[in-house]
Amino acid sequence: SKKFGVTEDSIRKDLAHLEKDGMLKKTYGGAVRVRTNSHDRYVSQRIGKNVEEKRVIAKRAYEIIQDGDVIFLDISTINIELVKLIVEADRPVTVVTNMIDAILIMLYEKDTKTKLIFLGGKLNRGRDGFVGTITNRNISNYQFDKAFMGVVGIEVNRNRVYTYDTEDALTKKSVMEVSNECYMLMEREKLSKDGNYKYAGIDEFTGLIMEESVEGTIMSKLKSYNINIYC
Repeated sequence: SKKFGVTEDSIRKDLAHLEKDGMLKKTYGGAVRVRTNSHDRYVSQRIGKNVEEKRVIAKRAYEIIQDGDVIFLDISTINIELVKLIVEADRPVTVVTNMIDAILIMLYEKDTKTKLIFLGGKLNRGRDGFVGTITNRNISNYQFDKAFMGVVGIEVNRNRVYTYDTEDALTKKSVMEVSNECYMLMEREKLSKDGNYKYAGIDEFTGLIMEESVEGTIMSKLKSYNINIYC
């Protein structure tokens, strides 16, 4: 409690809350983190999960976008909801993406103010999108105003942001290198999930967008990375 400048009672409440969320298991005198790797690898398996939470996150991301922006949408089920909002509002923005679902949503839209640029490359069937050398080369030709990135999970204390696939990770890195602002989109539960490959540090992002807030020491640590937190 002295390290974080909070009371012992505050620590106990945080631990109880995190145990309830399945993020840790309390032990005598402390707690042990519950490490999970249960994030579904296939986008198709995740589309129907946590739909309301994803819509809340997508709406917050949508409010950050400005007319005229050139934005990149990473392969993410939250970004599927974000595309829907953009299309419904007929926003005058340019959407660049490697996500097949974005094409399917926008395919039959006529006379829309929203422009779509799709990046080809190597098809990753599990991710429902394109990654790899060709995709990365195409990305390098752009300068995005904002990028909205998906994550498998983050480790707050170690400043690590994860995905599963190395090619997907390299594509994400390529996007971040040419983006003025980068935002993580994730459900709160991903604070307790790990991937296999770190693609960025938390402090490399402009902001983190979640459906609800976290309290106490986790929030303090997130804020220490000097990113904007939307929740």
